Amino acid sequence: MLEAAGIGAGEERVYRFLVGVREADAAVIADRLGMEVAQAQRELASLHDKGLVGPVAASVAGGAVRYVPVAPDTALRPLLLRGHEALESARRGVEQLTEEYRAGGRRHDAGQLVEVISGASVIRQRQRLRHMAYGARELRWFCKAGHVAMPADDNDEEWELLARGVRYEAVYERALLEEPGMVDNVARSIRAGERARATGTLPVRLAIADGAMAICPLMPGGPGDSLGEPTAAVVRGSSLLDALIALFESQWAAASPLHVTDSGELADFGGPRTGANVADDERYLLSLVVAGVADKAIATQLGVSQRTVQRRIQVLMQRAGAATRTQMVWQAARQGWLS
Repeated sequence: MLEAAGIGAGEERVYRFLVGVREADAAVIADRLGMEVAQAQRELASLHDKGLVGPVAASVAGGAVRYVPVAPDTALRPLLLRGHEALESARRGVEQLTEEYRAGGRRHDAGQLVEVISGASVIRQRQRLRHMAYGARELRWFCKAGHVAMPADDNDEEWELLARGVRYEAVYERALLEEPGMVDNVARSIRAGERARATGTLPVRLAIADGAMAICPLMPGGPGDSLGEPTAAVVRGSSLLDALIALFESQWAAASPLHVTDSGELADFGGPRTGANVADDERYLLSLVVAGVADKAIATQLGVSQRTVQRRIQVLMQRAGAATRTQMVWQAARQGWLS
């Protein structure tokens, strides 16, 4: 039972016995457990080294040393933690070796850099998209109108993965947001933690996992398409993958952030009437920030506390999808918040 904590079978027997009797010496333990005294002494010494038992003073000079157990939660928790850390280190080692193995194969066989798969049924049956998603810590998506292998409203895995802490970033083509049910679908994803942006058109459908693998359709295909079955490329670590990642980052930077309003509706700051979505007091606050006015001076002008000013600026940063004030100012100017 305690092997996962590094406790052997003999050690566990002795420890469990001491937990029950609270105090005993090696001779008593050997007699009660049917083992040699020397073996009992070895098990006690090992348990002592691991912090599971401690000696108490002998009752008379020269008497046998008696041992008492340390509380299980106190003694075993550090051992379990070390075991977990060792397993995690081994897992990372396996991942590193696997990547080195694959990289070596790719260097000797260029065919391993890009794998071409055809047909919606093949893509779905081989679980490429799902396998990639469930093994990733970060997923990035280009979501174009129409679907190739999996309609967006069938992608139930996203909410499960978001709940598990997987980071999602998605750029949506505006035509996709006009499809039935997509606004509610995207709003639900954003509420679950997805970071989403919208743009007019996307050059290609794309899914990237951890910057280590991408899936990118090569031929349109899909329902109602006369061109036949779709064909996709599975791209692994290479200059081509680096180019796809750079493409995503450039499209992400140019796209407009999406957010869910207090009423639960999906709002987009990228349309032509963006400024109308910014209240007059927010526009005035932004103008002061753009002018370089200090937070304390802004608070004085608005008649609020400096903390309130900082909180309002933070809200605007979140709405703009900006990590810094400089990015917020850039987005505000680009999206017409000050017009």
